[in-house]
Amino acid sequence: MERDKSPTVYGNHQAPAEYEPGEGCLTTAVRIPVRIVVLLIVLPVRIGWDVLVIGARALHRVTLRPLGRALGWLGRVLLVIPSVWLYGTVLTPLGHALVWLGRYGLVVPVVWVFRSVFAPVGRGVAWLADATGSLLVRLYETLLTPLGHGLAWLAKAVLVRPWAALWRFVLVPLVRYGVVVPVVWTCRNVLAPLGRGGVWLLRVVLVVPVSWFCRRVLVPLGRETVAAFGVAWRVAGHVSRALGRVLAWLAWNVLGRPARWAYITVCTPLGHWLRDNLWAPAARTAAAVGRVARDTLRTARATIRQARRDVWRTLVGAPRPRKAGELPEGLTRTLGSTTIVPGAEPAPEISLRKRG
Repeated sequence: MERDKSPTVYGNHQAPAEYEPGEGCLTTAVRIPVRIVVLLIVLPVRIGWDVLVIGARALHRVTLRPLGRALGWLGRVLLVIPSVWLYGTVLTPLGHALVWLGRYGLVVPVVWVFRSVFAPVGRGVAWLADATGSLLVRLYETLLTPLGHGLAWLAKAVLVRPWAALWRFVLVPLVRYGVVVPVVWTCRNVLAPLGRGGVWLLRVVLVVPVSWFCRRVLVPLGRETVAAFGVAWRVAGHVSRALGRVLAWLAWNVLGRPARWAYITVCTPLGHWLRDNLWAPAARTAAAVGRVARDTLRTARATIRQARRDVWRTLVGAPRPRKAGELPEGLTRTLGSTTIVPGAEPAPEISLRKRG
């Protein structure tokens, strides 16, 4: 197990490396068993995690990356290119047409109606509302304001002042000296001492033991468990890598090395022997047979061609000898060119008139 190698300094003295400030013998006694148990729990998880990571990397390289490229190309061909074409060819002209239609088919008529109809009507309504408001303000100032002041004074004299006097001179002294003073005396002289005693008793009986148990037992145990998980994860990583190297060494020595030895010692000399003693002579023999076959076929084709000419000459006769300057049969000369084109129809020769 790994431990912190840096000592903790207290004044002029150095504490042991395995202790921390506030730790006791209980923490030290719990640390080693907890780390061993956590290592046994974490080791299979770390090995499985390393195996999953290696498998995921291999799957990504073999399958997901080509699949992603194929999906990207398919999405570009099926979605991006048709969308760009649709936007540039259909939606953009349609949007321009809708903007033009909305401007000249909706905005211009609405502006004309607003200027010609609603604006004059609004100005008339505003003038009428102004005149009505002025009339109502004059009526309020000359009639309703004095009437309101009189009613307010009457309501205050009849309703508010009697109840205020009753509250101030009767109900307040009665509540103060009949209820508040006894309640305050009871709270100050009876309930407060009783509450302080109950709080002290609860603190002594429950809070102090629970606080000591949490501080001395649960906190060290939790801290050591968290630290043990970190140490166990690192140790499990070293063990997992060591196990992987051992398996790789076993695979190389059990499979790779014998296969390499067999390839170098057996397969390579056998392949060279087969190449030199079987394949090369067979290739040379096949090449010679091919050459003989080609020569035979060439001779047979020449013989058949000569026999066909002899039969044609026997049936039709010998060809007529050509005169000087006469083209062979089937060959004509194009107009304005000296190139002989087989199978081309001769163009009519037209002489241009000379202008006098």
